Amino acid sequence: MLLVTGGAGFIGSHLVDRLLARGEDVVVVDDFNDFYDPGIKRSNIREHLKSPGYRLVEADIRDTAAMTRLFDSHPIEKIVHLAARAGVRPSLEQPLLYEDVNVRGTINLLELAKQYNVKQMVFASSSSVYGAITRVPFSEEERIDRTISPYAATKYAAELMCHTYHHLYGLPVTCLRLFTAYGPRQRPDLAIHKFARLLYQGKPIPFFGDGSTARDYTYIDDIIQGLVAAIDRPFPFEVFNLGESQTVRLSELVHLLERLTGRTAILQKMPPQPGDVDITCADISKADRLLGYKPTTPIEAGLASFLSWFAENK
Repeated sequence: MLLVTGGAGFIGSHLVDRLLARGEDVVVVDDFNDFYDPGIKRSNIREHLKSPGYRLVEADIRDTAAMTRLFDSHPIEKIVHLAARAGVRPSLEQPLLYEDVNVRGTINLLELAKQYNVKQMVFASSSSVYGAITRVPFSEEERIDRTISPYAATKYAAELMCHTYHHLYGLPVTCLRLFTAYGPRQRPDLAIHKFARLLYQGKPIPFFGDGSTARDYTYIDDIIQGLVAAIDRPFPFEVFNLGESQTVRLSELVHLLERLTGRTAILQKMPPQPGDVDITCADISKADRLLGYKPTTPIEAGLASFLSWFAENK
């Protein structure tokens, strides 16, 4: 049986789709917090609740008693740890909350994995850990010691704790550094979803900097391909990038959305945001070699798929 933390969220619900489709028994833990409308998460899992192989536990990963009851009542063999406080900008306002959820919450799971002899843990880290590195593409071998947001620092701290538990107790852990995921069910606070909503509403789009910042936008199906490969190919301890290995400038993203929607964006020019990096770009050669990871969705196709979903759900 697999435990998926944060399994009602954007990435988590897509992973659960895939796991249930192939006959896995899945336990999802999610606390349905108010970071964004919890009704969105309820909608994400509506079909999952009909599956005989699905169990939902509404709990906070920091709640040791609740999590212990979960492990006592379910034979958890593998953990896919996606639950986190996400987002660079909110972490500047609530750094203690981010540390508590992302670091302490992860340690809580690692302790339970040790106690209950879990066979494997897959941890969702973030491309944010690379900080202000300008050498592209970003390699897993890059030295990381200059994170520039509390969110990034908590994700790297959690990676370090994962390695510590592997070293001390032999727990097999794979850390996946995810690069800007997008697609159907994307969180409403993320750029592509927010920009699409504001375009349709005819409202200004917050446009930080001069438009030259670039991101490695990764379509959700490609992220899920990498996650499933990591579940199926456990390692003693490894770190992998999951991205498209292509960059899209902010200005280009807006132009693509304009072309695909037939609408004209109103830009609200704003200064660069503290904690934001200039560029992200994944070196995926290691994931290709060891996981067979091969992303297949170009940005135009991915945006078209997202917008088709958005038109039915806006």
